[in-house]
Amino acid sequence: MAKDPVERFLAALDPDHREAIGAKPREEQEQLAAAWERELESDDELDTLDELSPPAAEAEAARRVLNREAG
Repeated sequence: MAKDPVERFLAALDPDHREAIGAKPREEQEQLAAAWERELESDDELDTLDELSPPAAEAEAARRVLNREAG
């Protein structure tokens, strides 16, 4: 498993978003990855999902972060 938060965040994204975010500057990727990690740590609903499917929890947190950024 990738230890770098940006790599983990990119891996949680769907392929289209992965490509788009991967093209952004590293600093922006790091900010998004930090927001993603905060989302994973702070949301109790994701904790429950993480117990059932860690990849699904990571993907849901990534989706939420991208939705906030777009909005």
